[in-house]
Amino acid sequence: MNGVVTDSDLKYIDLKGNLLRNRAEFSTSNMLSFLGHNYEYNVRINLSGSNFAYVDFKIEDKFIEVIDSESDLEKFKIIKRNLPDLKILGIGHSKYAAKMNELESFFSFDSNSNQVASIFIDDPTLAFDYAHILPLVEKCSILHGHTSTIMVEIIGNMKNNLVIDFGEAKKIIKDTLSALDHKFFINRKYLEKEDDVHYHIVFEGPNGYFNLQLPKMTTFLLPGEATVENISSQIIKLLAPKMPANIEALGVYVYEGVNKGAHMIAEIKSGKL
Repeated sequence: MNGVVTDSDLKYIDLKGNLLRNRAEFSTSNMLSFLGHNYEYNVRINLSGSNFAYVDFKIEDKFIEVIDSESDLEKFKIIKRNLPDLKILGIGHSKYAAKMNELESFFSFDSNSNQVASIFIDDPTLAFDYAHILPLVEKCSILHGHTSTIMVEIIGNMKNNLVIDFGEAKKIIKDTLSALDHKFFINRKYLEKEDDVHYHIVFEGPNGYFNLQLPKMTTFLLPGEATVENISSQIIKLLAPKMPANIEALGVYVYEGVNKGAHMIAEIKSGKL
């Protein structure tokens, strides 16, 4: 198991300074903050008699419970039995959603038809290989490469209790990553000239003078440095036009190795940022 990073190895802290328990809670807090919702974390609610429970998020009179374990699932069932009129949503992994006979990875027990929800797609097959140079960073100012995996959040109004079909979403993401796979990323400002086949890239960096002739078909020019943050933004820009009209925002995590990467989230309107 060497090299495996689990939630127990990481600390997730939201914008309010709350120490969250896992990445699903962290993603939920990001979504709520992005949508402008003021929330409370780990809120106590009273059940029957002297019993009580803690719910992950409270937004005005509504609640969200992130179901990431069997104990979370059991707590959610107890809350629903004791407080059937409570406005509460459950967000969880498909293996827990299946036990509730609901939809994969996101499930709702609120009958309100105008619901904004988020799904999370975290699959090891969502990966791409790339090379880049960062002339402004000494250590990274030479040609080197990475294998990056990604996680995508898709936020939007639900239709027929779905934000988007998981199979459709995964196909869109894989098609997008295929345009980036095995490409060389470089800032467009270093482009000196081009012909029908090649880009001619020139720059002076901490490790010397570079004069590169690059095939266009294997090069991806960026509007900025080829950082993992900028690559995350570019993935969102490529995904946005392919999303259905009900999608309101996208979040992309790009992991550059173990335990490091970038997360970018952006609002989209009619397929545009």
